[in-house]
Amino acid sequence: MSDALSTAAAHLDGLPEAEVEAALTRCCGASRWVAAMLARRPFGDGPRLLDAAEQAWAALERADILEAFDHHPRIGANLDALRDKFRATANWSASEQSTVAAADEATLVRLRDGNLAYEARFGYIFIVCATGKSAAQMLTLLEQRLTHDPAQELAIAAAEQAKITRLRLEKLAP
Repeated sequence: MSDALSTAAAHLDGLPEAEVEAALTRCCGASRWVAAMLARRPFGDGPRLLDAAEQAWAALERADILEAFDHHPRIGANLDALRDKFRATANWSASEQSTVAAADEATLVRLRDGNLAYEARFGYIFIVCATGKSAAQMLTLLEQRLTHDPAQELAIAAAEQAKITRLRLEKLAP
């Protein structure tokens, strides 16, 4: 268990509910997940925070999972937007996906096209825990996942969202 999760738990326990709600929404945009987390306060420590997050996530239905996905920025509207998205910024998504900033133009084009194809096929954006992955690695994952059946892919994307949520919970530590 990371020290960051324990620090985050203590931080969340000390905040007013409205601030906790806003912080949790930054971690995962599914409103039922946020409500379940608020109901589990106080967290006390990192293991209890993580356990609460995992239990709340496991209880979600398809619509809730898709709501969480909708809180991620869309990739693929155009190449300029894709280039801008992956420049270093202060937001978490940018830092999580920072390795794409070094991508060559051909890789960016394939990422854009792959993201558009993914959304057309599955009806939601491509979700991947991008931390530590290069643009080429993410492109490979995207292209592989385009071959999945919809139920299999939703389960994979949901597992990726859960990883992202955990990383974001750790970032709540002051």
